[in-house]
Amino acid sequence: MQDSVQPIVLKKPRRIWRRIFERWELYVFLIPSLVYLALFNYAPMYGVLMAFTDFRPSRGILGSDWVGLKHFERFISMPSFIHILRNTLTLSLYQLLTFPLPVILALCMNSCQNLRFKKTVQTITYMPYFISLVVLVGMINIFFSPTLGVVSNILNQLGILDGPLDLLVQSEYFPHLYVWSGVWQNIGWNSIIYMSALSTVDPALHEAAVVDGATRFQRVRYIDFPTILPTFVIMLILETGKIMNVGFEKVYLMQNAMNLTHSEIISTYVYKIGIQQGKYSLSTAINLFNSVINFVLLLTVNFVSRKAGQASIW
Repeated sequence: MQDSVQPIVLKKPRRIWRRIFERWELYVFLIPSLVYLALFNYAPMYGVLMAFTDFRPSRGILGSDWVGLKHFERFISMPSFIHILRNTLTLSLYQLLTFPLPVILALCMNSCQNLRFKKTVQTITYMPYFISLVVLVGMINIFFSPTLGVVSNILNQLGILDGPLDLLVQSEYFPHLYVWSGVWQNIGWNSIIYMSALSTVDPALHEAAVVDGATRFQRVRYIDFPTILPTFVIMLILETGKIMNVGFEKVYLMQNAMNLTHSEIISTYVYKIGIQQGKYSLSTAINLFNSVINFVLLLTVNFVSRKAGQASIW
């Protein structure tokens, strides 16, 4: 008996233009976003070429002399390279350690039974987010002033200190002031996305857990936390991708001559040599170096997360 071989008939794929035509309304909504990305994200990338040239404004980017990796080598060989990189990584990793705090706040608020207390705490934690960085740094300068500062006066009244305390000029305290003031400002706002994820939990799961005798902590551990875990992983991946991008504005506003040993990071250094000293090619090379490291970290963390069976960006 001969086996009858059935020919494989491949369905002709639908053309891309036909799909677009059938769903043209959706693609119309994409046009503003695509135009924005093209004009403000991709078009400025043309300036990256300055990192490989001795840029002269009078000659333009393409007219300047091509020098290859000269500026990258110059930056890496600088005596301050290790110092600046260490400060940047210290602030970034310190911030990353506080990343779970909004998750803890969201879990606590979701477990709170007193609705009035819950709304009060949420309002109090959301409000600092709307304070501008200039005002926030001004508050830090006032609160930690050695003469009129609230912190110094309270510690002296309690007998913990005997004299003024000026944390703003002691460089070793700069990372703590920077990170924890950021936590105070952003913890409430960052917890919103986790509160939204927790709202999708089926109440029947909690009811069944209560009937089975589960404590509140067990319900949080086995019901609430697994629900927000994919969101947590995605946010952690995105946060890791920004590990070298410490906010320039806040660091620069808090920076002074006394705390430079701990407050000089890549972004402030780029500003000083690029804007103040006019070394455009060197500053572009440093920024490109920074961006490449961030991109590699993002790919690495996303790959590890995907291999571990967790959520990933792509």
